[in-house]
Amino acid sequence: MSQAKGIPSGEPGPGPHGEPVPDTAPRPRSRPAAAPERRPAGELESTILAALWAAGTPLTPGQVQGALGTELARTTVTTILSRLYEKGTVARTRAGRGFAYTPTEDEPGLTARRMHSELRKQEDRGTALARFVSQLTEEDERLLRDLLDGEAP
Repeated sequence: MSQAKGIPSGEPGPGPHGEPVPDTAPRPRSRPAAAPERRPAGELESTILAALWAAGTPLTPGQVQGALGTELARTTVTTILSRLYEKGTVARTRAGRGFAYTPTEDEPGLTARRMHSELRKQEDRGTALARFVSQLTEEDERLLRDLLDGEAP
């Protein structure tokens, strides 16, 4: 059987009146321009929290967007702030028809909360703590010993 243009080999050929059947298989499209790389998990949250800490006063999503000076959409900023609110990382108060957000704790407090959260997920907390301590620098180990002994940093 001869192959008509657009008809793959081994496929039924002529249509009901002898005409070739066009190939209707989807054609591969040209590749679109490379999409921007995804940010690492938590990067937007950290960036938004940094803006809130720097402001020292509650900010609306639009104010956060302005403070960041990036091309983040206001809706993206609002979504991240809502997620931070659900996690208890920020508090919000009514500001017109929307909300103004403020961090619930400072940066060291947030780090401590995250460490506690990760530790709570472990069945074998002793092993997790032992591995954490074994990876401390000498300076951090001394600081931890001082804190455990009741000495202020």
